[in-house]
Amino acid sequence: MELTTLQYLTVIALPVVFAITVHEAAHGYAAKYFGDLTAYHQNRISLNPMRHIDLIGTIILPALLFLSPAHMLFGWAKPVPVNFMNLRHPKKDMLWVAAAGPFSNLIMAIFWVLLLGQAPRLPEVMSLFSQQMCKAGVEINLALMILNLIPLPPLDGGRIAVSLLPKRIAYKYAQVERYGFIILIILLFSGILDLYPLIVSSANFIFKIFA
Repeated sequence: MELTTLQYLTVIALPVVFAITVHEAAHGYAAKYFGDLTAYHQNRISLNPMRHIDLIGTIILPALLFLSPAHMLFGWAKPVPVNFMNLRHPKKDMLWVAAAGPFSNLIMAIFWVLLLGQAPRLPEVMSLFSQQMCKAGVEINLALMILNLIPLPPLDGGRIAVSLLPKRIAYKYAQVERYGFIILIILLFSGILDLYPLIVSSANFIFKIFA
């Protein structure tokens, strides 16, 4: 089923909003659990998408990129504020706070697979739309999970790496954060870092287990 641009944007809208919102809220919930109330005091531990959507990173840039010849999706949400020094065990607990976001995306990917199994029970028109949305939900959440697990600060994978590395090396590695976003953009847009095969293989694996 070939989708028009408008149909495709309609299909991915809900999965994208849920993927971003739950990802950021998961960081906030984990931070609160391990002792940091920064996000809680700023009312950012929420499943309200409006608290996490960034006008440029979540709406304008992804739309422009999708409509460009590159035809790709890339963007970001407002990161949930976390003061790692407020955690009970800052270096150790950083790992769990960082991992909470990608893990929530894995759970949501499985949720969309399970929901896909119920789509054929709907009326035909709704069924086709729901199936497309569920498949998009799986791919979007896996893409967000895999992207964030890249061991490059300030991505979640970078935080996990800093948590696991010895203190002296971790401190030096954390300094990469100031250049991390630029490095990531260069890797993605140059084609050096191609995540698509990994996303597809991960989706196939999840479908085999849960579909």
